[in-house]
Amino acid sequence: MPKTAASRMGIGSWIILIVLLSLSVAAGVIVYFGWTLADGTDVPTSGYAAMAFGVIISLAIGFGLMALLFYSSRKGYDEPPVLIVPENDTVESKDVSETK
Repeated sequence: MPKTAASRMGIGSWIILIVLLSLSVAAGVIVYFGWTLADGTDVPTSGYAAMAFGVIISLAIGFGLMALLFYSSRKGYDEPPVLIVPENDTVESKDVSETK
């Protein structure tokens, strides 16, 4: 009989799940109070300008990082490391040093 997902979860998984759900509920409560307590206030023009500036800078950073990611992938910088053995190092010398 196959095990279900609930039977495979240990106590650590349950603790993580409870903490994440409680953080989600707390964030929802904070959003609700922030939304309802700010009723009747207006955002000045400088606030909209600062928000637009922040969005533009965030998008520029995101686009730049994605461009660097694709560049490094295409140039081979993301390949796994390979051991390069010098030409003067022979197989016999490796075997002798490993047996000592």
